[in-house]
Amino acid sequence: MERRTSLSHDVVEKQVGDVYPATHSVPAEDALLVTWDSPSDPQNPKNWPKARKWFTTILLSLGSLVTLMSGAMLAPALGDISASLHLSQAEAQLSLSIYVLAFAFGPLLLGPCSEIFGRKPVWVLSSAWYVVWNLGCGFANGKAAMIAGRLFAGLGASADFAISNPVLADCFPPDERGQSFAIASFIPLLGPALGPIVGGAITETIGWRWLFWVLSVFEGLLVILAILLLRESHAPTILRRKAKGLRKATGRVYYTEFDVARLGLGERLRIGLVRPFHLLVQEPIIQVMAVLLAYNFGVLYIVLSTFADLWIDIYHDSPALSGVRYLALVVGYTMAAQLGGRVTDRVWNHLKRKRNGEAAPEYRVPLMLPGVILIPAGLIWYGWSAEKHLHWAMTEVGAAIFGCGIIVGTQAMQAYVLDSFAEYSASAQAAAQFLRNCFAFVFPIFAPAMYTRLGYGWGNSLLAFLFLAIGVPAPVVLWKYGAKLRGMGRRGN
Repeated sequence: MERRTSLSHDVVEKQVGDVYPATHSVPAEDALLVTWDSPSDPQNPKNWPKARKWFTTILLSLGSLVTLMSGAMLAPALGDISASLHLSQAEAQLSLSIYVLAFAFGPLLLGPCSEIFGRKPVWVLSSAWYVVWNLGCGFANGKAAMIAGRLFAGLGASADFAISNPVLADCFPPDERGQSFAIASFIPLLGPALGPIVGGAITETIGWRWLFWVLSVFEGLLVILAILLLRESHAPTILRRKAKGLRKATGRVYYTEFDVARLGLGERLRIGLVRPFHLLVQEPIIQVMAVLLAYNFGVLYIVLSTFADLWIDIYHDSPALSGVRYLALVVGYTMAAQLGGRVTDRVWNHLKRKRNGEAAPEYRVPLMLPGVILIPAGLIWYGWSAEKHLHWAMTEVGAAIFGCGIIVGTQAMQAYVLDSFAEYSASAQAAAQFLRNCFAFVFPIFAPAMYTRLGYGWGNSLLAFLFLAIGVPAPVVLWKYGAKLRGMGRRGN
């Protein structure tokens, strides 16, 4: 739909919502404003057919599966890689963990870029970047090439952390966000279990270099599918392209509400690239979520990085069988993702009806409560089961409970961020996830020393008690003061 606007400069700025702070003149009073043709406009991603929405969701989920497998597959091959490339134990561990460190920094660039250039081109180019560098790791003949390749591959793979959830927010209304998260997270959550299993099998049969080549080929196929079939989902980008086409076809002045300030590309990039940092510094609610997500992810990566050693050292499993044990975590992940997603939507709609149709991000907070209980319970259960050499099934059940709590809590927090910053969903997510990926890199470094000194029982108990100190007050604070905290921020400007 196009319509003429005669709004004043101040009114136009207010209507835009500070998406681009105006530093240039606004369009002429008779400029034509391009919007959706109607509330049911099929170009609007929220009106796409369900088949297209789910194709988009599954394609990006498969990309996330590659991202998570690429981190975990290397673990069973570290011995062979160290021997082949003459790496020390520390250098081998760095080649594994530096890939995760890249996840902290990649989204800070890729998230804002997806809000300027669109989700599709950023995802496609980043995934192609991953393919090139991951292939290079398979040809590496020294530690420098391996570590650099892993770092740059991680930067490309981090597009899945930067873009996947914002695409869900583009396509699904808040009332369906829980269900979309449940479906979108199911496939990636197989990565931490499939990675060690597949990695061990490939390393023992055709050699460690094929770890990189197999994943690169698979990701390359996803890139080709995305180029051919993936549709752009970022509403401002779709409308800008529509306005550009109308300007070219008619020679008349067409604008969208998102570029009414008429900023050049350089200025838009400057504003967009600093927005995640502004959000992290200026938004109290982002700071709260960043700390919560950071501790969640740090503890998760302690568990992931030591889980195989637990089974080998205490239960005397073979390396191959120790990889299969990760399925316990996946069972917990899957139960939480599927049940939690549906409960999230029911709670959201119940509270919305109770408030006469008024929605608020705080409606996501109740789903944080199960995580507050399950995460420390699972840590203590599986830690003391291992410490006391109980039957392996007891340890597996504790790990599944822990995995269930991690996913329930993380889903609720990510949905809260998306609901709070819908206009900057990718930048807000990048800001909230920055600390978590730093913690995921740092925490496994001290994990072996902690377990050596305290054992799995008291080591996991320490992690659980620290989590309770952070996790218990958080839902109460967010429920009572979340709206106030959001009002204190400056929305990334």
